[in-house]
Amino acid sequence: MQRHTVTTAAELNAAVTSGSKDIEITGEIRGLPMLTLPEGVSLRGGVLGFNAKGVRLTRDNLLEDIRIETQEHEAAILNDTSVAGLGELHLRNVVTVGQVLLLARDAVRGGHVRVDGLTVAAADLRGRFERPHGWAPGFIEVQQGGFTLWNMHTDPDVTITAELLDIAAGSADHPIRGTGVLVGGHGVYNGSGGKLAVTTLRTGEVHADSGIVPQTFDLISGGVFVVSGAEIRQVTNAGTVVTYGANQPVFDNWGDVGTWTVEQPITSHGPSGVGFVQFGSLDLLDVRAPITTMGPGGRGFNLYDGTLQHAVFDSITTHGDGGVGIVVSKPLPLLEIRGDLTTLGGEGYSLYYGVQVPLKAAALDVKQSGSIGTFRSDGGIVTKGDDVITVVIEGEIGEFSAKHGIAAEGAHSDAVHVRGTVPGLDTAEISARDGRKLVRLDTSHPMVHG
Repeated sequence: MQRHTVTTAAELNAAVTSGSKDIEITGEIRGLPMLTLPEGVSLRGGVLGFNAKGVRLTRDNLLEDIRIETQEHEAAILNDTSVAGLGELHLRNVVTVGQVLLLARDAVRGGHVRVDGLTVAAADLRGRFERPHGWAPGFIEVQQGGFTLWNMHTDPDVTITAELLDIAAGSADHPIRGTGVLVGGHGVYNGSGGKLAVTTLRTGEVHADSGIVPQTFDLISGGVFVVSGAEIRQVTNAGTVVTYGANQPVFDNWGDVGTWTVEQPITSHGPSGVGFVQFGSLDLLDVRAPITTMGPGGRGFNLYDGTLQHAVFDSITTHGDGGVGIVVSKPLPLLEIRGDLTTLGGEGYSLYYGVQVPLKAAALDVKQSGSIGTFRSDGGIVTKGDDVITVVIEGEIGEFSAKHGIAAEGAHSDAVHVRGTVPGLDTAEISARDGRKLVRLDTSHPMVHG
């Protein structure tokens, strides 16, 4: 196949309209209108600059070793949804300023998306009208991502497949405004519709700032967000992931994931920011680096809904008032912590099931609806705030071990409140500097924590 090399906008347009299938750009071409690549066309090399929408893909297109720039609120790469099927859309070593937005809707009812290296240097998604949504229990929407792959069909027979490797988004100096990386099927939590089947989603460094006004009830965001309808064999976060805005967990799973592995530290700075939120289905969550939350109402890990078989953490530290290290609201057969579980704050407001409520900080909170088969901690379980409880156990725990004990170090703070019998708890070293070591709960009324 003959490759056409172009250096100007006129040459680029001529190559496209003449039916060339392999186009290489040398240098920079700027001031372009939206460029639609016909079926089977590959575009590689150089820099393309657009004032509005950028490169629109159709079917069986390749973008390789190219930088595509537009306004941050625009889409640098998008697809034509009037085309019947994606074929294979392939992005290899691509950098954008502006969103990468790939949608299955309208005529697009099949196809495969392959990414081998993509950096979304900047994007602003705050003005997007269409958003995945759910009820938790109130109506809640999710901001789109700098990279968004979304099967929007309500028909459950429509499946898009993907292999998504080495996607990075934003930087510490210039975070994505909105979600960093978002992949999903139909996008309605607890709904039904089209599927997105992904073998591997691997992300690099991700920085995202939601820009959401604090104490907003019905809008959330994330660093890496897996939406309902996504079925992913393996998620790997190979780079650090940091979120800065309100209502913005680092990771949020509404989908169906086999193994989720976190290899680098993750940090949430904003109010009601969480390290990892679990709503969907997940077999193994393996967090091999520290989780840190800095903002008020920030929690390390929440098992809100769905299923999770095994969770293992390096360490978790929450700094803000209303922060909770780990919340378990559903059955969890095995929970392990290699290092410390530490909460520094006191009472504060946090977004809880779509509602802003006052919550007291805690290190571990097992709800009446939750249970843990085996809990093992090789570090310490500590709260440092005043008037809090370090460990609250209202649900069942089959086996409990805390190698370096449980401590309430703040004023007027208790170490453990427990309902029923927890095997192994009596062997743990429990201390409270200015409160009670162990309180037996004998009422049927649940306590309100994070």
